[in-house]
Amino acid sequence: MKKNKISKNWVNKQRRDTYVRQSKVDGYRARSAYKLKEIDEKFKIFKGGMSVVDIGAAPGSWSQYVAKVVKSGKIISIDLKEMENIENTLQIQGDFTLVDTQDQIKEYLKKKPDVVMSDMAVNTTGIKNIDSIQTGELCKEAMVFSKDVISEKGFFISKIFMGSTFNEIVALGKKIFKEVKVFKPKSSRKDSKESFIICKNLR
Repeated sequence: MKKNKISKNWVNKQRRDTYVRQSKVDGYRARSAYKLKEIDEKFKIFKGGMSVVDIGAAPGSWSQYVAKVVKSGKIISIDLKEMENIENTLQIQGDFTLVDTQDQIKEYLKKKPDVVMSDMAVNTTGIKNIDSIQTGELCKEAMVFSKDVISEKGFFISKIFMGSTFNEIVALGKKIFKEVKVFKPKSSRKDSKESFIICKNLR
């Protein structure tokens, strides 16, 4: 009964959500596209012709947004789940945390990417502290990967949760990049502890 009640509450919340409704109008697969759009509008990240790596891409709304902006650029999207095709996007189905998958991404890169972005999160356990720690580890792994592949003046963008790993992730960002900002888009739900870390210019 409790699970059914939670499911109904989630459905009702989705129906009332302005961004969910707008995503259907704009053709985005998820409301998360508007989070990236806000990040881009504030930090002026994406430009035509850029090379972008999207980690934890499914269902593909971030890649959809980027594809509209970079146009003739190149996008590599990675996720455990299979995704429908997105124009001008190379999709890799695999576990990003595996070395083989990361090597596969590097093989496909013709040049150093201008942006590495990650919206990865673990499947939630319902125990917020554990979820925050595990998602934080994914963020750190994506950040270290970006250090190995990104262009000197490139950007790294990632979901980050307020919690026990928050300060550790920001500190790691400052070791790798010259500029580090944390930003919570208006399109993030008010009751969500998520923010996004935006890093620029390798040290």
